Formats: sequence, C-alpha cells, structure tokens
Amino acid sequence: MSPDAIRAAYARIREEVGPGVTVVAATKYVSLEDMAILVEAGVEVVGENRAQDLERKHAEYGDAFRWHFIGHLQSNKAKLVDRLCELVHSVDSDSAARRLTVPALVEVNLSGEETKAGVPPERLAAFLASHPARGLMTMPPATDDPEASRPFFRRLRSLAAEHGLAELSMGTSQDYRVAAEEGATFVRLGSVLYEG
Repeated sequence: MSPDAIRAAYARIREEVGPGVTVVAATKYVSLEDMAILVEAGVEVVGENRAQDLERKHAEYGDAFRWHFIGHLQSNKAKLVDRLCELVHSVDSDSAARRLTVPALVEVNLSGEETKAGVPPERLAAFLASHPARGLMTMPPATDDPEASRPFFRRLRSLAAEHGLAELSMGTSQDYRVAAEEGATFVRLGSVLYEG
C-alpha cells in the first residue's frame, strides 16, 4: 500500500460516485501500522468490522478519521462502538439497537441467505417502530457481475423510501458504481481503494 496510490484511487472513486456519496474505507484487513498510510493518503472516513480492532486503531488514530462501524454488532460491544463511532451501518438485533445512542442504519437481509446478518424485509417495519434509524444497509450475494447487485440496491432504496429514511449504505469494491447509480449515500470499499 502506498499513500500516493491510495490518494489517487480515493480521488478517482469520489469523482465516480459524486459528492452525495461518502466513501468509507473498510479497514478490516488494514494493520494498525498501515492505518498511517490512510492518514497520509487523505482518507476521511474509515469503517471497522470488529470492535476490538476498532478500539486498538481508534486509540492510535482517533482524531485522524471519522469512524464508522460496518461489521456485525454484538450487543456486548455496543457501548464501545457507541463511544467511538459517529455511525453504525449494521444494526440488526433488538439488544444491540437498545444499547446504542449513536445514529444507526438497519442491516436488511434482502438475499435471504442464512449466512448473512440482517433483519428480513418483512420484519423491518416492526424493527423500525421499536428502533428508529437513519437509514438502511445491505450486502447482496457475492458476484463477479456488478449488475447482479442492482435489484438488491433498488429494493433497499424502495424500502428506505417507504419508511422515510434518507441514508443508504450499499456497495462494496465489487459493485460500488451500480450502488451509487441506485442512490447509495455510503459505499464501503476495501480492495479497490488499496489495490487501485
């Protein structure tokens, strides 16, 4: 990873997705030491998947970034995440939602995959009635074809509109351009940012 290459990729991606989309640099596989490269490259928002990594990285680079939590949130980690992050992308349980005061997006499982976290679409209205949120997030099935993600992004946008929610976290390195076309306000990017 080089700061210049990341800076160039970051600028290109931000231009592609437009000013209404926040690029969240996913740091799950970025070491504590390499976080310094992201600082040098001018990355503004980072998204961490694991609470213990969030805690370690935040202790070292706290003021350098705006911090988001993008992984599965266990209720016993909610207090920590609440203290360190400005936004949680992945709330899907009553127990975690009850413990958060920071703004959150509800993760919706649109694919029906049992291995995926998220609230099923048919339970979303009841979940939002108990836990108001700022928006929605989803993870479509992994694919080599970005267009295969489009129906999932359209469905999420439709659900958000139905519930009067403005924020949509959708799109990763595999399909962020399609996500931006379908109304994403956040894209969560790893490899495309770090490998150009």
